[in-house]
Amino acid sequence: MLLLTALLVIPAAFLIVIGDEVDPIDHARGIVRKNAKNSGDRSQLRSRLEELGRGSEKEYTDFRIKQYGYSASAISLSLVFLLVTTGKLITAAFGSVVVGGLVYVLVDRKLTKAIKKRRELIESEFPAVIEILTLAIAAGETPMSAMLRVANSAEGELAHEFQIVVAEMRSGVPLNVALDSMGRRVKSVMIRRFVDALITATLRGAPLVEVLSRHAIEARGNQRNQVMAAAGKAEISMMIPVVFLILPISIMFALWPSLTNLNMFAS
Repeated sequence: MLLLTALLVIPAAFLIVIGDEVDPIDHARGIVRKNAKNSGDRSQLRSRLEELGRGSEKEYTDFRIKQYGYSASAISLSLVFLLVTTGKLITAAFGSVVVGGLVYVLVDRKLTKAIKKRRELIESEFPAVIEILTLAIAAGETPMSAMLRVANSAEGELAHEFQIVVAEMRSGVPLNVALDSMGRRVKSVMIRRFVDALITATLRGAPLVEVLSRHAIEARGNQRNQVMAAAGKAEISMMIPVVFLILPISIMFALWPSLTNLNMFAS
């Protein structure tokens, strides 16, 4: 009971110390911003958040507050639980620190999974979007108008990236610079190769239709290979219950009458 009371008193004491006129969330953001500025971004969190379209300073601070808050809550709860169950302070302190570290890593892994999922969505949308872009440019439209058509007609993460490219071009940014920014944001090998080829063809005056057609064929081939790889993994996963569950049960049903008859003859 004393430990639970202390856990409730600590936040109240923190609010009393910082005063009534200061917002606790703003104060926490200030502390996190100051610590992040002093320690540096070693885990490249800013670039990963930028890939998700959350590259502002506020998004970075909010994510750090969430990460530190979850870790501190896990440490507090696990400390109380381990103290109540074991009664040893050193064991409880070590276990709570381990739990807090695991929560910190899990929050970071969740962000990594979100980035990977978004990258896979972009790569799955890439063949169809490139075919639309190829047809638009082959019909006589300019690259900017073709990208604007893709951004307005298509849906998904890649269409959103083309919206950003069109917005940057309207603000005065050259086409090659806007495309290079998109390639740096997405961090996909397929998108990076497409962006480099499109920038090279634009700067050298090469026909864009041939470049886009070649990349559309290559993208369809890569998509087919990914589907075949996923099917192979699914086939292996389906073999696990067959080998370890269905096959032993089938063997038992087949051998059980014979074993019963042998035991009856033996007796």
